[in-house]
Amino acid sequence: MRRTLCAAITLVASLAGVLVPAAPAQAAGVLSGKIVGIDPGHNGRNYTSPSFMSKQIWNGREWEDCDTTGTQTNGGYAEHAFNWAVANYLAQKLRAAGATVVWTRSSDTGIGPCVDQRARLLNHDHANISIDIHADGGPSGGRGFAVLLPVADGPNDRVIKASVRFGGYLRSRMIGMAGMPVSTYDGTNGLAYRKDLAGLNLTTEPKVLIECGNMRNSTDAKLLTSKTWQLKAAAAMASAITKMLVG
Repeated sequence: MRRTLCAAITLVASLAGVLVPAAPAQAAGVLSGKIVGIDPGHNGRNYTSPSFMSKQIWNGREWEDCDTTGTQTNGGYAEHAFNWAVANYLAQKLRAAGATVVWTRSSDTGIGPCVDQRARLLNHDHANISIDIHADGGPSGGRGFAVLLPVADGPNDRVIKASVRFGGYLRSRMIGMAGMPVSTYDGTNGLAYRKDLAGLNLTTEPKVLIECGNMRNSTDAKLLTSKTWQLKAAAAMASAITKMLVG
């Protein structure tokens, strides 16, 4: 049954222009038997297809663009590259703990998929928990991370409480383990409820979206472009995910 389902999802992803990475052999560990979904926001060649990016998709409440190119630092370091790097560091940590990791994209050199398809890929792979990884392009004077949380709208109703709990764990670890302050301009005390994001509106597993910092702020940008800090952010995410799944 599982093999058949995976084949079906691979076919759906292929039709959408997405390559789904093969599931790796899993090491024994505390997350053995758990499935974690990772959505590294945007993609490296989104900028080459404005017509695809502007295609309208239903996000569970309203129509919105398929996706965007993402933001970048003033020095030109692209958000999609940051998202991809942190996602891979996170996946390494999760696999080392025995988890199966499922993805929304398999490289940083493609286009898409659209944000609604990203949500469905993780839902269809029966993720126990998922995380959307981003960095923000906020006001240059503002800094810090924000954890974006879903608002009940039907498909996600049963995972709202768990998503909020996950967001709380992630918030504390981003402060304590990654050393990033809470956002000075987004949400309240590092948390923001959002009803306009397909990834959160359409999820059927506990999920949050994290804006890891502000790429337009020089202090945040120094951290976001550092491999050392990216590893700290991935460790914070892995710790929060582990807390949610095994206590």
